[in-house]
Amino acid sequence: MKKILISTFIILITLNVFSVTIDLQRVEPMFWWAGMKSSNLQLMVYGESIATTEVSLEYPGVTLYSVSKVENPNYLFIDLKLDKNVNPGSFDIQFKKDGKNVESYSYELKARKTGSAERMGFNTSDVIYLITPDRFVNGNPDNDWVEGMKEKPNRNDRNGRHGGDIRGIINSLDYLQDLGFTAVWLNPVLENNMTQVSYHGYSTTDFYRVDPRYGSNEEYWELNEELDKRGMKLIMDMIFNHCGSEHWWMEDLPMDDWINNHPDYIITSHRRTVNQDPHASEADRSAMVDGWFVPTMPDLNQKNPFMATYLIQNSIWWIEYAGLKGIRQDTWPYPDKDMMAVWTEKILEEYPHFNIVGEEWSLNPAIVSYWQKGKKNIDGYHCSLPSLMDFPLQDAVSRGLREEETWGSGLVTMYESLANDFLYADPWNLVIFPDNHDMSRMYMQLGEDVDLLKMAMAYFLTMRGIPQFYYGTEVLMTHPGDHHGDIRAEFPGGWADHKVNALTGEGLTAAQKDMLQYLSILQNWRKKKEVIHHGKLMHFVPEDGIYTYFRYKEDEAVMIVLNKNNEEKTLSTERFGEILKGYSSGREVISGTTISNLSKLKVPTKAAMIIELK
Repeated sequence: MKKILISTFIILITLNVFSVTIDLQRVEPMFWWAGMKSSNLQLMVYGESIATTEVSLEYPGVTLYSVSKVENPNYLFIDLKLDKNVNPGSFDIQFKKDGKNVESYSYELKARKTGSAERMGFNTSDVIYLITPDRFVNGNPDNDWVEGMKEKPNRNDRNGRHGGDIRGIINSLDYLQDLGFTAVWLNPVLENNMTQVSYHGYSTTDFYRVDPRYGSNEEYWELNEELDKRGMKLIMDMIFNHCGSEHWWMEDLPMDDWINNHPDYIITSHRRTVNQDPHASEADRSAMVDGWFVPTMPDLNQKNPFMATYLIQNSIWWIEYAGLKGIRQDTWPYPDKDMMAVWTEKILEEYPHFNIVGEEWSLNPAIVSYWQKGKKNIDGYHCSLPSLMDFPLQDAVSRGLREEETWGSGLVTMYESLANDFLYADPWNLVIFPDNHDMSRMYMQLGEDVDLLKMAMAYFLTMRGIPQFYYGTEVLMTHPGDHHGDIRAEFPGGWADHKVNALTGEGLTAAQKDMLQYLSILQNWRKKKEVIHHGKLMHFVPEDGIYTYFRYKEDEAVMIVLNKNNEEKTLSTERFGEILKGYSSGREVISGTTISNLSKLKVPTKAAMIIELK
């Protein structure tokens, strides 16, 4: 009898202990910083039955403002107020039940790095190098396969993971610096723990963790430190429209409206013009904005205030933690546009000199310009987005260089596209590019014509805006067809078994070496040319297969001539008199030759001339 009573007593104690145990799994953001301009901080806390607890904390300068319980009892949203002069340090957030502590979390407010708020974003002085990390350089083969990651490496699969990583990028920075690149934009590096096709990075499964197959948060921070040493900048690729279908919260959502059209998803209509269309129906707007991009990318509901705050804080956290100098925001027109306007404002409140570029893949400049900061739209919509990808100009250059020269096609296509700059609030801050990770490489678009590619590179490096080039352009990378997995092929020399190595020059053809030298000359020249960074632009209607334009300031000018003809041309410069006045000679940048007479120029076959006027 005595033994039975003791056993019963032990069982009762055990049950009582289990009844108050809280399995705290996540607090996001996991730490913050003292001295931020915004005093508001919202923590998302996740753990079994966490909403059944009472929350308390004590720390000078930190006020527990509110605790929000939502539909799912496994979540709490804790709002804190941080005094402007709160000191860095740690404090315990206590979770109590029936007056007893059942869980605690030590929360840290870190000290900000000196000058953090005043960091300069990427700008017109920069040339950006775009990298798909999985396909660039495998610097650490030991992280190709990581325990707990669902997809294993398979270099034989163009959709598979190949093993490129952050360490490989760090190891290649001298190569990029020598070529004259000043900024690096990586396709997304956050965790993509998806069953398949996870290499591209656009199916986030953890917004606060670098995918361990790329490295770690600490290595990402180290990458920025190494870039800083070289005077270079790090740009992060972010996605707020969607997450991956295997994101950790998809098994236990905080609220029914956390994800749009869940669980019975609807694919987006992709009719992006509903954002600008004054006649669009609400049904059509919802079909575009609330639809899923693809079945494996659940559409995030930015109209949910907790989701909106989560995304805004996540951006600020990465900027502060990693020392970012810019953000590239994916699929810009797909999220809720009002929330995205608020997001831009909050980022720029904390970092006034920061830069953000949005992806609006439209060939219509009226659509692209709608989003830019300072644009006065007829519907009253205002966004603080500083920059956009200039897809209209990319298309115009691609067509202009490969089309037959007629009155309405060829180089005039480029001329007419640039004439649309009146639509933009700030065309100088647009990101201009020959290609990217989602389209055929420009070398392929131009029929593998090296001369035309050189002209395109010269154009983008002297045009208004911020140039961006995709990895491998400098060594004429090619691909069969238009499959993304082939376009994003392995960079030559990025793996130990490669026979050709662009990083060392081993095995490169004469054409590849020539292209490397061409870009190196132009990009290192551009670094120091204020007239290219900030100068005005004047162009002249193309004639006889030649397009001429000028970048100029009060006391400096550069003349650029593109000759698309299959023969050398003599160019009479009389009609350029309004800008050539006062200049009598020049130096051609690419060849280094001196031009003593500007009245007539001999322009080489299918080539660009870049002349510093004297």
